[in-house]
Amino acid sequence: MLEVIAETLAKGEAVSLTGFGKFEVRTRTARNGRHPRTGAPMVIAAARMPKFSPGASLRKSVAPSTGKKVARRK
Repeated sequence: MLEVIAETLAKGEAVSLTGFGKFEVRTRTARNGRHPRTGAPMVIAAARMPKFSPGASLRKSVAPSTGKKVARRK
């Protein structure tokens, strides 16, 4: 199953597992950074990265609701 997900993501397609979550490929743009050892500025190349978004039932099973509403920042 993991091989199929990896192959599908390599093609640039998304994989959705109902109730579990969604795997997709996102493109990160090139950006400026610093070399961790020397501190010298460097360019970090653009890259395609896998991203996972958990489904509602997975989120509920990991962190069940306490019944209290949480105030959100605007």
